[in-house]
Amino acid sequence: MASQSLRYYVSGSRLPLAVYREVAAHLRQVEGVDVEPIPQMSQTFDYNQSQVEGLWIQHADDSDAVSRERVNQILTHYNLLTT
Repeated sequence: MASQSLRYYVSGSRLPLAVYREVAAHLRQVEGVDVEPIPQMSQTFDYNQSQVEGLWIQHADDSDAVSRERVNQILTHYNLLTT
């Protein structure tokens, strides 16, 4: 049975751009993980709104449970994933 790659979206309320960059940098250190920031799509300016709407996170087809758990730990640390 072939494994499927896992891709999902995470977003934190009002996280600044620097925090999203930090999260992405940490996630990219996990083997088999790719991260893509999603630019803010709002048509109206809000000073309190982040320049990033969220992150797309994708695990490689052959990523293991250890890699997935590490990603969950990182996201939990930044309050982007609730356990």
